[in-house]
Amino acid sequence: MKKQSSPFLQFELSPDAQAGIWVNRLDPVSTTTAHGVTQAHQDDHYLFVLVTRGQYLVTLDFEDLSLAAPAFLLVFPGQVHYLREAYQAQGWAIEFDASLVDPSFSFLLEQFLPRPLVLDEGSDFYHRSLTLIQLMNDLQSDATLESSNRSVHYLLAALLSLLTSQVSTISHTDKPPENRGSQIEQAFRVLLQRHFKTWKQPAQYAAELAITVAHLNDTVKGLTGYSVSSHIQQRSMLEAKRLLYTTSLSVKEISYQVGYEEPVYFGKLFRKTTGLTPLAFRKQFRD
Repeated sequence: MKKQSSPFLQFELSPDAQAGIWVNRLDPVSTTTAHGVTQAHQDDHYLFVLVTRGQYLVTLDFEDLSLAAPAFLLVFPGQVHYLREAYQAQGWAIEFDASLVDPSFSFLLEQFLPRPLVLDEGSDFYHRSLTLIQLMNDLQSDATLESSNRSVHYLLAALLSLLTSQVSTISHTDKPPENRGSQIEQAFRVLLQRHFKTWKQPAQYAAELAITVAHLNDTVKGLTGYSVSSHIQQRSMLEAKRLLYTTSLSVKEISYQVGYEEPVYFGKLFRKTTGLTPLAFRKQFRD
């Protein structure tokens, strides 16, 4: 029997984003970005939301979040998200192409950026961010001019650099790791993001880092509270959740896609991690 296509929404960057960036003012009347946001969906681009007044309630990768002003949230490509409620909220939304983000910025923000990042309205960081966004919005009207496009790109780079510096200060990653353990843990996170679908054994990560499995596991667990195997499983199950929610693939097909050749084992692991079977998760969150 032919499978029905998934009703899930997946959006590309708006064609109005002539420079690969779309800036939109949010107010209590209009809560949309370049596309509707009240239905669960994925984007193939980044979404930056700065809340300057009021509050948004959103769901991001199956976690309910509150964005009470002043605060901001960065949504990465592929994350499942939607707006649940808006309470007299105002602010800005910026959608931008993934190619405009420096990979080092992307990794740092994905690993250490709080969700959401609560801001101090009197801070230099808040006012500088707001100034950069307003300048981007002003230049957007002249997006047909090549010089304006370049200027918008520079302003976005400045905004991301400012954000990365803020996150580095919060997470202390602006300083060299104090010991070898911190270096190992950060290197493991990079490898995990790249290889979680194919590298399921801690030994594969340890070999790449030229250390023993015991050393890797003791280091990662000591710094994060979770074993290497737990990190691998959690990242794999997040990907499985996204596929269960966004596609009509069978549990068997999803098991293969996230790197588990035994669907029965995958099902047991999913239930152990989430408290639900894969089909129960799909029914609860989508059907």
